[in-house]
Amino acid sequence: MGIFCFLLGCDSGYSESSFTDAPSSHFVASRPSKGSPAPDFRLMDMKGKAVSLSDFKGKVVLLNFWATWCGPCRIEMPAMEALYRSMRSKGLEIVAVSVDQQGTAVTRPFQEAMGLSFPILHDQDYEVGLTYGARTLPMTFAIDRQGIIRQVVFGSRDWNSPEARRGIAEVLQEPILESSQRM
Repeated sequence: MGIFCFLLGCDSGYSESSFTDAPSSHFVASRPSKGSPAPDFRLMDMKGKAVSLSDFKGKVVLLNFWATWCGPCRIEMPAMEALYRSMRSKGLEIVAVSVDQQGTAVTRPFQEAMGLSFPILHDQDYEVGLTYGARTLPMTFAIDRQGIIRQVVFGSRDWNSPEARRGIAEVLQEPILESSQRM
C-alpha cells in the first residue's frame, strides 16, 4: 500500500462543485477528458470473472476509481449505493474499480460491510487507473450510453445531493444516437 499511497493521493476534500476538468498538472497528459471516448479495459470482478467496460454498452456508467484505505472513498460509497439503487432501472451502472493491491481479500469484506450491490473490479497493478489518469482517489467518470465521457469528478462527492443527481439524470435522459447521427 505504501507505494500506492505515495503515487496516489487520496483527496481529503469533499467535492461539492459541479462536474469539471481539473488542472492537467495533476494527471498524465494522455488522460481521457470530457467529450472523448472512454478507453475500454478488461478487469476481474469479485467472482474472478473478466469484465470489460464495453460489457455495459448502452448504459450510463459511473466509473469510479477508489481504494478501501482511502477515507473519502469510504465516505462516498453509501451515497453511490443509494444513487445506484434509485437509478439502476433507468439505465445507470456503477463500476467501482479498486486499486487495492490485496484484491478481494480487502474489497469483499468492505463490500459486505457497506452492503454494496454494484460491480467491483480489481486493478491491482493500476494499469487502468493510469490509463484514465486517476492520480488521486476517488475519481469518477460519467460515461454516456455511446461510451463518451460526459463528466469528470475529482475527489469525493455527495451522490445524494440534488446537483449530483441532476447531473446523472441529464445524461440518463439523453437520446441514444445512431452511429450515423454522431459527430
